Amino acid sequence: MKISGVSTSSVTASPVAGGAAAAAPAPATVAAAAAMPLESAMLQPAQGALRALPDFDAARVAELRDALSKGELPFDAKRLAGLIQQFHGVTR
Repeated sequence: MKISGVSTSSVTASPVAGGAAAAAPAPATVAAAAAMPLESAMLQPAQGALRALPDFDAARVAELRDALSKGELPFDAKRLAGLIQQFHGVTR
């Protein structure tokens, strides 16, 4: 059985070739989903947070990646691990 739709209360099963059943959303559910705007109240905070992030500089990232691969940029794995633990609130 294949289930599709938003909630199980609006899913109906109908027979298909081979004797299996396929689920289809009720017509009212399809119409309601089509009418619902993509920018729901649940998505708006996430979209706002994404807009607040700084732009991504692909050229600068490529430059830093190249410098790391050539050994021109120092890398301290222990320091990075400590900063990650500090950021995520891990205590020793």
